Amino acid sequence: MAFELSGTVATLRAAGRMAVDALLPPRCLGCGAAVDAPGALCATCFSGFTFIAAPMCRVCGLPLATVADDDLICGGCLRERPDFDRARAVFVYDATSKGLLLRFKHGDRTDAAVHLARWMHRAGSVLIETCDVIVPVPLHRWRLLWRTYNQAALLSNALGRLTSKPTVPDALTRIKATPTQGHLDRTARRRNVSGAFRVRRIRAVRDKRVLLVDDVFTTGATAEACTRALLAAGARAVDVLVLGRVPALR
Repeated sequence: MAFELSGTVATLRAAGRMAVDALLPPRCLGCGAAVDAPGALCATCFSGFTFIAAPMCRVCGLPLATVADDDLICGGCLRERPDFDRARAVFVYDATSKGLLLRFKHGDRTDAAVHLARWMHRAGSVLIETCDVIVPVPLHRWRLLWRTYNQAALLSNALGRLTSKPTVPDALTRIKATPTQGHLDRTARRRNVSGAFRVRRIRAVRDKRVLLVDDVFTTGATAEACTRALLAAGARAVDVLVLGRVPALR
């Protein structure tokens, strides 16, 4: 009886998906073209995306054009080791992937979070396996009011549901309304976010290995500012997982 019921539920779900797809055909996460399944990329976008794989810096995850080596560390991390332990990204942030992230971040494509979280799960499986709690990079309250949602929180919540790892969306708060960092260099970015974050849920991160989630890693200034706040609050260690990685040395 249980088997028959399970089969009936699966059949109903499949029928429901077919009905939804008939009314609202799945669209490419990159360009919006029709695709076969929700959360997929069309052939053109897929061929244009640069998904990050080894060889990469074992610390910050920067893709490197050298033979894979377990102890490979990029020049930036050798010069100045980041406060976080490890960072990983799904793909290179470039002209092709930028459109996907902008639609997700500013175009109300909140439905994409569950699909993008699956990509993050694959790229950051080692980080996820060893983390105790997932925490998103927060938006300042005024920016959140204007945008209506925090893309990092959507990703972390979807990742938590996918992995059954506890997620604390409000563990961190942004106490400074920092200007947009789009055209700032690393030094200016670090200065811009210095002291911008504070831990609200200290008991949720104390003695925990935290997985910090964001959409884009540029110079690492935001990730490091959040990491410093988490470590000061008693976190045991912090790893970083993002969707896009700017392909430049730290």
